[in-house]
Amino acid sequence: MAPGPAVPDRVRLPLSFDPDSLKEDLDRFEGEQWVRHTARQNYQGQWSILPLRAAAGETHPLRLVNVDPTATHFADTAWLDRAPYFRAAIERFQCPLRNVRLMRLAAGSEILSHSDLDLDVESGRARLHVPITTNDKVEFRVNGRPVALEPGSCWYLKLTDPHEAANRGDTDRVHLVIDSEVNDWLLTMLAAGTAA
Repeated sequence: MAPGPAVPDRVRLPLSFDPDSLKEDLDRFEGEQWVRHTARQNYQGQWSILPLRAAAGETHPLRLVNVDPTATHFADTAWLDRAPYFRAAIERFQCPLRNVRLMRLAAGSEILSHSDLDLDVESGRARLHVPITTNDKVEFRVNGRPVALEPGSCWYLKLTDPHEAANRGDTDRVHLVIDSEVNDWLLTMLAAGTAA
């Protein structure tokens, strides 16, 4: 894939989702066994994942959440069958989807400053965040500047740049996180979005 155009390090896309419906689907996974994030050097506390879409054919929990970057075929997991609003939300993205997951940063936990490889439009891949639950003591920073991520909003974040998060509140922060290939639809959405 040819490199994409330069895009700001944060763009709020012109997409929104109903926060109550997102939370209702999230509640369907109460008591579910989430998988601890494998990049333990990047966080303190509890950062965990529930995979909704993963590399096709994978069954081991660690391989469902830690997707091989060379994977080319992806499939929905059984968890997505339990979440009709998540499925409807994901279907609104008219770009090739790779892995999709719920990512939970527990109360009192912190994601340390780090950078991810190949997660920017210029590399042909994008990571999109749809916040589901948060609190006023959660802070997410890209390049040292905070990004206000309200439930139901949708954001492209350039995660090849340094980023970090802290949840100093007493409730968990959960995002629906979508990794996709960049195509014309996504470029149009980014161009129509708001750099915050």
